[in-house]
Amino acid sequence: MKAATEYLWFETRSRRELVNITERLSRLVSKSGIKEGLCLVSAMHITAGIWVNDEEAGLKEDLLDWLERLAPVADYRHHRTGEDNGDAHLKRTLLHHQAVLPVTAGKLDLGPWEQVFYAEFDGRRRKRVVVKILGA
Repeated sequence: MKAATEYLWFETRSRRELVNITERLSRLVSKSGIKEGLCLVSAMHITAGIWVNDEEAGLKEDLLDWLERLAPVADYRHHRTGEDNGDAHLKRTLLHHQAVLPVTAGKLDLGPWEQVFYAEFDGRRRKRVVVKILGA
């Protein structure tokens, strides 16, 4: 088995943002030389997640609205630590922090409309994602 590890860095323009990383991941899979295996994509910050879905503006707005309804900006107990991002931690929990994607014939094997997004909920500072590609 072969393994490749890469990091993607982000500094989002706004506090909440969805960044399409599909092409970057595709390039990393090609670079790895792995033909059959898995690509793990994991946000390395507790206020960010990974989302696999359609690249459609309305759907992305719907997702952010839905997360806001479930985990609104509010006065959370977490804020007793001096932070103001309790909602971002909860939004990440709802979305999840990582995704495992199939690699087939040296390429990401996504469905016809699937795209991969880095989901930021407490941005405007430098953050990263780890990408682990495993296989043969």
